[in-house]
Amino acid sequence: MLSYLFTNPLLFFVYLIALLVAIAVHEFSHAYAADYLGDPTPRLAGRLKLNPLAHIDGIGLLFLLFFGFGWGKPVGFDPYNLKNPRKDAAIISLAGPFSNFILAILLSIVLKFIIFLRLSPLQSMAFFFLAPIISLNIILGVFNLLPIHPLDGFKIVGGLLSEEKAREWYQLERYGMIFLLMLIFPFAGSSLLDLIIRPVVSFILGLLIPTSAGGGII
Repeated sequence: MLSYLFTNPLLFFVYLIALLVAIAVHEFSHAYAADYLGDPTPRLAGRLKLNPLAHIDGIGLLFLLFFGFGWGKPVGFDPYNLKNPRKDAAIISLAGPFSNFILAILLSIVLKFIIFLRLSPLQSMAFFFLAPIISLNIILGVFNLLPIHPLDGFKIVGGLLSEEKAREWYQLERYGMIFLLMLIFPFAGSSLLDLIIRPVVSFILGLLIPTSAGGGII
């Protein structure tokens, strides 16, 4: 992504805005779900807003720009404020990726509608601005569904298991970063993470972003 800054600065800023939007929507949805389920912690921490500044972690953003992997500012919540801590934590965790998918689908509908109406040159402009937002929301959503701590998928799985199995599952939390680094670490020009999520992301983007009348999938 950073390479676009030197080869296509406008595209770099489009991707940067798309990244900020995806992270803000993702973290806001965690905060909203927690607040809805009875925990005011995110609201008191100023996280119940769509302003990207409330959700961006500076180091995480730099890692995203330079290495293609990073993080936003995690939304903290107090399980003691929840009626069903384990299942509610799963709902709060699911809210982030779910919101990314919903936003991507809505923007895909807008994009396809513009193409259907043949509103040129608005058609090309829509591809240029909307395709990166759709793409990054899908990537962020799919990535966070991986069942590895500290990703959302870990708590989602924990909420689906029986209480006994969940206790065993949460024992793996301490090894989460080790598993994640093993997935991210490049080997032979690629990584296990890329091999796992690329086919899923490509399939979803193939459904959401038309390959005609706009230069293909970004």
